[in-house]
Amino acid sequence: MTAVDLGFPRVPPTRGPATVPRPDTPGLIDSFGRVATDLRVSLTDRCNLRCTYCMPAEGLDWMPGEQVLTDDELLRLLRIAVERLGVTDIRLTGGEPLLRPGLERLVGEIAALAPRPRLSMTTNGIGLAKRARALAAAGLDRINVSLDTVDEETFRNLTRRDRLSHVLDGLAAASEAGLAPVKVNAVLLRGTNEHEAADLLRFCLEHGYHLRFIEQMPLDAQHGWNRAGMVTAEEILDALRAEFTLTPSPSARGGAPAERWLVDGGPGDVGVIASVTRPFCSACERTRLTADGAVRSCLFSNAETDLRALVRAGAREEEIANAWRQTMWAKLAGHEINEAGFAQPIRPMSAIGG
Repeated sequence: MTAVDLGFPRVPPTRGPATVPRPDTPGLIDSFGRVATDLRVSLTDRCNLRCTYCMPAEGLDWMPGEQVLTDDELLRLLRIAVERLGVTDIRLTGGEPLLRPGLERLVGEIAALAPRPRLSMTTNGIGLAKRARALAAAGLDRINVSLDTVDEETFRNLTRRDRLSHVLDGLAAASEAGLAPVKVNAVLLRGTNEHEAADLLRFCLEHGYHLRFIEQMPLDAQHGWNRAGMVTAEEILDALRAEFTLTPSPSARGGAPAERWLVDGGPGDVGVIASVTRPFCSACERTRLTADGAVRSCLFSNAETDLRALVRAGAREEEIANAWRQTMWAKLAGHEINEAGFAQPIRPMSAIGG
């Protein structure tokens, strides 16, 4: 993680904005010295799955098309992020980013930015089998695929769709296209797939995929999340240790969200992203842009800044950059999930971007 010594005492945790002046530096620094260099960009809030922990069976009221950033608007904001704000990594997310029209051309435009950002994408994998090679050719560097089970019945129950084979084909195609490392993101739900942790890890090890378990977070559209139903990082590790030997990875974690363990001595490993029980907010280096052009300092923030309005009003690039800088300067010390009075974000995960 990149951090800057601001030369004054750390600001105590607060729900209000930073109370000290922002230093004159071009990067996306916050009042705790963290510097955001990793941009998560939602391309759409739409999705072709209906995962039970994300949205209701009937789906959601999607953003009207005129609210979504056009390719030109999005590319202008990404150019500002890379050229003026020090962003070095861009992750394309959704919803489901493969539903964005003209995605391959957009990837090519982003990859052409200078200095060239590292470019990745998080997807549910449906449709990826036919597009992985073209995306790699356009400039996509690597990919994360969300997959919570390799059991067909469990997949149908979780996603409300019979599409497991499509996801598995997408994973294989991504590997063949060189989108490495191919990572698999998995959420375990109590009473649904918590018993499948070892099966998922075994599957990923056999195919050379890098598995990352993610604690279920309060980001569902139904606002039905509760701590009792969440499978914790420690429970996940206990389930894995029953069948594998896990040793801490010697690789530096840096600002990565996953704690990693070597499996049976390596080289295969497994990671756990314990956003709730083991928050890593102090090392966070992420900033987020929604499909409708709102910049967010935190996945769990209930405050955001409308950059789309500035773009459509003809604002100068430095004016837009300063609005982005001020948003990140006001970032809180942590997400406060474990604090009294925590309020789940109004936007669900599909509208924020992972």
